[in-house]
Amino acid sequence: MIHSTIFVAVACLASIASAAASPLHGRSLVTRPEIKAWPHSPGTHNSVSPSRSRSRYCTVKPTKNGGDDAGNILKAFHKCNDGGTVVLDANYTIASPLDLTFLKHIDVAITGTVNFATNISYWTDHMFKYAYQDATAFWRFGGKDVNIFGHGVGVLNGNGQPWYDGFAANSSLLRPVLFLLDGLQGGSVTGLNMINPPSWFNLIANSTDIIVSDIKLKVGSTNANPAKNTDGWDTYRSDSIVIQNSVINNGDDCVSFKPNSTNIVVQGLQCNGSHGISVGSLGQYAEEFDVVENVYVYNISMSNASDGARIKVWPGVYTNFQDNLNGGGGSGYVKNVTYDGMSNTNNDWAIELTQCYGQKNLTLCNQYPSNMIISDIVFKNMWGVTSKKYDPKVGTLVCSDASKCVNIQAHNISVTPPSGKTATWVCTNMDNSLLDINCIS
Repeated sequence: MIHSTIFVAVACLASIASAAASPLHGRSLVTRPEIKAWPHSPGTHNSVSPSRSRSRYCTVKPTKNGGDDAGNILKAFHKCNDGGTVVLDANYTIASPLDLTFLKHIDVAITGTVNFATNISYWTDHMFKYAYQDATAFWRFGGKDVNIFGHGVGVLNGNGQPWYDGFAANSSLLRPVLFLLDGLQGGSVTGLNMINPPSWFNLIANSTDIIVSDIKLKVGSTNANPAKNTDGWDTYRSDSIVIQNSVINNGDDCVSFKPNSTNIVVQGLQCNGSHGISVGSLGQYAEEFDVVENVYVYNISMSNASDGARIKVWPGVYTNFQDNLNGGGGSGYVKNVTYDGMSNTNNDWAIELTQCYGQKNLTLCNQYPSNMIISDIVFKNMWGVTSKKYDPKVGTLVCSDASKCVNIQAHNISVTPPSGKTATWVCTNMDNSLLDINCIS
């Protein structure tokens, strides 16, 4: 049985009883941990970070009375760039945008807490802004050979509640990503605790050769206004990325592979309350050609989610889905994606493949099938019990045109509905001979 051969890795986050506010207390807190991609790697991950100077530590002293620390942090990065280590070991507030995309050969020890100011009116005019899905950010890291680590005690606090309240009143409010890598060539992010982002937790954009490991993500609203769009990680225009051994409690995609994500490994995650490990959404912009290729998702625990394994692409016609999220008509392909080993606990769908993302009118979707080709997809070694929502159905694989879905396979799937009835699957425009599941039309 798969249960005895694949075990979901609970992220081993270091627990340190007491951390001093100085690197002189325990040199281990400012020493980069050794992290490797295991058991799988993209095969293209080959950068090696040289040791940093043992005499170049730039410890940032926080301003008094919780003032803006962005300026002092920026000075520290300039001073210790190219061979040193920046140490953030106290309580900081970032109240203005911080562009750290000039870095090279530097380590960043975050063993304190970085808070982001809650002045929404200021941030909406001063955030870093991106065209893709109107993404914005407080700060961003980029350059070459940058390692950011927290040894299990470092905290990034997005102070998201005012943003949740603001979005409930105005659904067009642009909310920033908590942590953004933009144009980073070689590096790592490890051992951090991230809480209450205004929107996505992490965006890895325009980057290559990155490993993310031993991260804890947690979000929660304190009132009736929910924390929305809190993706754990989104990869975009990035190659050779590993995300592993982490615990995620959020309310949207646990991990999402956005356009032009290639050679990605995701392994050993515990995801709770999410929308699954998702390819897409893709094909949103009519003028764009989107690619997701060579993705391996391994050994995942998925609980209380809308989906376990998910592939979502837009139809071939413009769709007005929701504020700040509409589109369709884009082209491209999804190729060579494998989901191998996933436990399901109270998920609505164990697997969802759809070419009608954002479009509720299936007649219209079928009239204008997606321009995205989905091929060489394998779902295997999955077990568990779904939620009651679609009982006895446990999954759905729906292609808007048979020519757009090629070599979609499902093997060793033992997911059952809570009623104990025979599990059924919605399969449309699929080659059912490749699906070892009980398909219904």
